[in-house]
Amino acid sequence: MQSIPDSSDEKLISLILKKDLQMHKLEEIVEPEAAARVRRKVIEKLTCADLSALAEAPMHYQMLIGKNAENVVGFVNMPVGIAGPIKVNGKHAHGDFYVPLATTEGALIAGINRGMKAITSSGGARVRVIGDAMARAPLFEFDSVTDAEEFLEWVDKNRNGIGSAIENTTSHGKLDSITSFVTGNNVWLRIAMKTGDAMGMNMVTIAAEAAAEYIESNFPKARLITVSGNMCSDKKESMVNNLLGRGKTVIAEALISNDIIDSILHSTAEAINLTNIKKNLLGNARAGSTKFSGHSANMVAAVFAATGQDIAQVVESSNCYTWTEVRPSGLYISVTMPSLEIGTIGGGTVLPPQKAALSMMGVAGGGKIPGSNSSKLAEIIASLVLAGELNLVAAQGNRELGKTHKKLGRAAK
Repeated sequence: MQSIPDSSDEKLISLILKKDLQMHKLEEIVEPEAAARVRRKVIEKLTCADLSALAEAPMHYQMLIGKNAENVVGFVNMPVGIAGPIKVNGKHAHGDFYVPLATTEGALIAGINRGMKAITSSGGARVRVIGDAMARAPLFEFDSVTDAEEFLEWVDKNRNGIGSAIENTTSHGKLDSITSFVTGNNVWLRIAMKTGDAMGMNMVTIAAEAAAEYIESNFPKARLITVSGNMCSDKKESMVNNLLGRGKTVIAEALISNDIIDSILHSTAEAINLTNIKKNLLGNARAGSTKFSGHSANMVAAVFAATGQDIAQVVESSNCYTWTEVRPSGLYISVTMPSLEIGTIGGGTVLPPQKAALSMMGVAGGGKIPGSNSSKLAEIIASLVLAGELNLVAAQGNRELGKTHKKLGRAAK
């Protein structure tokens, strides 16, 4: 362990803020507990967020009742690390952001930080949310395909009535679309809604139940089998979410200059592009995957755990297409995430540690404009995934993956 003349919290914070000391070097100077405390104070100063709940990991049992869990016996703690800053140029997220990540995988945050450094040094990630609707798909049964056909015609003529039944269940949600799917004498109605800053799964479920009641009352030939017929599709891999979207559909991109690829990633645009094509595109296609990325689930899972999202929705939220092109000035890279299911209100986002993590990014609670905070979070997460994907394809092209994990993920005790 190194020593400096004054290793007080205030001195170390000052050195970090002046960029004379890097945060990840703190354990070389002070004990791990002190290093975490100093890092937390630095992030508090940089983001104006109160992160004390992350330090205390309070067990607020009373606030869980009827909301988050049953038969509670305690809490499972996970280490939360910081990645960043990353410069984000979105419609909702503007500026430099630090991203909290809950993970037990050594080397993950270090790798993401390298990708973030390359992106930020290149002017940042450009991000856009191009779709926003949560879906639930009730399944109806009919005696025959002729009845099913008649039902589809009826739905087209009675969309306003169905829409009123849906919107009467909530003051926050708005009907976005109703898409029908038919197999034999079975019809799915995939109901998609705008849900503001809530992830909205429960909101849409309640709305779909109301729609089904309206349908059965006004079209007696329809018999509801289940409010969720898996055409939604929730917590499962499916092509329907890739094609139609669920939650946020968001794209992040960056142009990494040749100089930065050489100095930070120690690679070339050609090598990264070749690795991406043969690994993420050809390899995933040959394996029959619905995801065409390197490890998007790593970033999504870590930020979901830190911010109180529905962890099981990592399955579809990590759907991702990583695309690269060699340009004269360097490497173009983008990630397209068609079904990022997130919220900044409700669920686990109200718990103090998770709320503190959201506050770090300026997205805790509802936005001044409904949906603005969840869209801001989506842009930050897409930028995070872009950084992780960029670093991974560069590292694997350089044969660095095993060496990095050996160094940071299997340190001697």
